[in-house]
Formats: sequence, C-alpha cells, structure tokens
Amino acid sequence: MVTETVHKVTISHWAVVRLALPMTLGHLSTPLLGIADTMVIGRLGQAALLGAIATAAMLFDFAFWIFSFLRMGTAALTAQALGRGDEDEQNATLFRALILAVGLGFTLILLQVPIARIGFYLLNASPEVTRAARAYFDIRIFSAPFVFINYAAVGAFTGRGRTDIALVVQVFLNLLNIVLNVAFVYGLGMGIKGSATGTLIAEIAGASLSLFLLLRDRTSLRALSLASVFAREKFISVLKLNSDIMIRTAALMFAFAFFTAQSAKIGDVQLAANAILMNLFLTSAYFLDGFATAAEQMSGQSLGAGDASGFRASVRLTSFWCFLFAALAFMVVQTFGAFFIDIVSTNEAVRVTARQDLLLAALTPLVGCLAFELDGVFIGATWSRDMRNMMLVSLGLYLASFYALQSLRPDLGNRGLWFALLVFLSSRGLTLAWRYRTLYAQIFSLTRSTAAAPTASTSRG
Repeated sequence: MVTETVHKVTISHWAVVRLALPMTLGHLSTPLLGIADTMVIGRLGQAALLGAIATAAMLFDFAFWIFSFLRMGTAALTAQALGRGDEDEQNATLFRALILAVGLGFTLILLQVPIARIGFYLLNASPEVTRAARAYFDIRIFSAPFVFINYAAVGAFTGRGRTDIALVVQVFLNLLNIVLNVAFVYGLGMGIKGSATGTLIAEIAGASLSLFLLLRDRTSLRALSLASVFAREKFISVLKLNSDIMIRTAALMFAFAFFTAQSAKIGDVQLAANAILMNLFLTSAYFLDGFATAAEQMSGQSLGAGDASGFRASVRLTSFWCFLFAALAFMVVQTFGAFFIDIVSTNEAVRVTARQDLLLAALTPLVGCLAFELDGVFIGATWSRDMRNMMLVSLGLYLASFYALQSLRPDLGNRGLWFALLVFLSSRGLTLAWRYRTLYAQIFSLTRSTAAAPTASTSRG
C-alpha cells in the first residue's frame, strides 16, 4: 500500500544534529569497543597479544564489513521509500535484508576454515601473534549471523530517521561487550579467548534487542505479502546495489588490512604502536560517520520525494558539520594522543614508537572528512556504481604511493605507510566530489522528466 503523503525531510542545522548526534555516539562506541579490547589485553603487557587483537580485529573487520551493505543499502532504500510515503516497501526492504543477513552469516560459519587460512596467511604476522589471533577467530566467527542481523536492523532504524533507537542498540551491545571482556579476561583468566567469548555473547544480545525493537510496533507487517518481499525486480535491484557497496567496502577494508600487514612486517612493536594509532583514527572516523549517516538518510529521503533543493541543502549542511568536527577531532588527537597511548599500553617501546607518528594519525580525520561525507550522500542516493569505481581508483593511488615511497624514500619507513594512507583518504573525497555534480544533474533531470521519484532500480548502482 503506497500512501499519497510524501514525507519530505526537514533540512536545517538542528535536523542534521538530531540525526547525526545519536549515530555519532553509536559509531563512536564501536571503536571504543576495540579500544576496550585493546586496553584489556594491552594491560597484560605483552606486545604479541596486543598485536594479536589488532590482527584478529582487522580480519573480522574485513570478513564482516564487506557485508555492511546490509546496513547501508537498507538505510538508503528505506529512506527513499519513506520519501515516497511507501510503508510496504520499507517493510519489504527490511525483510529482504534480514533474509540475506541470516543466509550470509551461516555461509561465513561454514567457510570459517578457508577464511582463517587465507586471512592469516595474507596478514603474515609472527607465529606467536598468529596463534593468539586464531584462538580469538575460532570463537568469534560464530557471531556472524547476529552481526549481520544487527546491520540490517540498524539500517532500517537509520532509514526511518530513528537514529536514537540505533544508538540504544549500539550502546547496549558495546557496553555489554566491555563488561563481559573484563569479566572473562580478568575475572575468569581466559585471556584472549575470554575477549572473543564476551564479544560473541554481546553480539547475540544486540541482535536480539534489535529484532525486538523492530517488530514490537509494526502492525503494518500483517498486510505485507511474500510476493512483495520476493518481487524479482526488487531483488535484482537490491543485489546490484549491494554488490557495488560490497566491492567498495572490500576495497576499503583491504586498504586497512594492507596497512596492518605492512606494520606486521616491520615487527611486533610497530604493529602494536600502529594498532593504537589506528584506534585513534577509527575513533575520529566513526565520530564523523554520524554526519555521513545524516547525509545518507536526508539525501535518500529527499531523493525519494523528488526534492532537489532539499537534496542540495542536506549535502551543504552535513558537509559543514562534518568539516567542523573533523577540525575538532584533529585538535583532540594532537593534544591528548600521547596521554591515550600511555594509558593503552604499558610497554615503553610501544609507547615511544606510537608517539613518533602521532601527528600523521591526527591528520586523518581532516584529510578524510570529505570522503566520509560524500560516502553518505552517494549511499543515500544509491549512486553505488560511481562510489565503487572511485574507491577502486583511490585504492590504486594508495598502493602506488606506498610502493613509490618505499622505492624512492626507504628512510621514511613507517611514516611512508602513513603518508600513503593520507593519499588514499584524500583521493577518495576528491574523486567523489568530481562525480557529484554530474550525478546530481542527471538524477534530478530524470526526476523532473518522469515526474516520479527514482528508486534503487533507477539508480546508478
């Protein structure tokens, strides 16, 4: 049932903050979770165990986040359906995402042996680090279906503009994880296996809470037909959109995995130091991602409603706030980064090594904020093909700059790796900005000519 009411999004500074702040806090709690895991293990004073947490976390980031289209695609399509006033399609989008989530989650469990073998071979850490990381992996892999269910649920909340509910779920999951990690690692003396077990239980609980909150008030679900959920053209559109987002995310995670692998080649101390600095970067990144999420929801809803001026305003205002908070993040990391390093690790060699490249880590939010912002716009507008292509171009520039610096300036060492990462972040933002004007003109010209809002099937994904 499609209603006649078109739900245009209200575009204002307050609307941006209202949408972004809950997701900022929710996204921020995710790297804080990684920081908590790092601190719990790091306080044991063993660089190899700290490196194992970094290595295992990178592998799970890659194995799980390549399926983050379950959140991003669901949020975009839900927001567009909201803009059109189509409640049935909002519900059908959710059920398609949940079906994919369960199927993909159990597929990862079935493929856990080859995933582990290939992943740890590519990361190429020391034998001591690899043994500890594998113990973590063998437990946490069973959380895959629950992680993916939560992706789909958070996407549905976000697309409807209910970022407050998404925040409740994320904070609950991550606080429970921290409590369980401390209890299992220290209270029960389970070491790195305790960290993995705590994370598994927390992710099961988080998915359960998400499903409860999604289904409790959905009286409209009773009228939803299986035919609408499994409509062939809708599933094809979803698969095209999701495949582009998956390739984009896989390239992004490969870039970070490459960073970790190169760190591991230098040694366990450098790996641990870079793990701490990457936590600072990810904290800033997830903080900024709240504004990208606001851009995702507002641009998607404006596009669904055929509101060109609202679309432009959503891009303009979310960009302003994203750059403002990127500058703030730079100042905070530069000012308090050394203090954070000393808290996270008791190993003096790790502390000294991490401080050497603190400035480069502090620059990452400033250099990367345009990429985060436009990622949100491109996802909300379902311009997935161009987002994928620009990511692949940026990845090529990243690898080329790293190997060029290794050849021309081998004395830079680890700093050359950080310089290459900054090239990657900046090129992502600049290439997306280059494509934005053309795509905007094309999509709203199409909207005016057809007198109808575009859906995923008319997107560039």
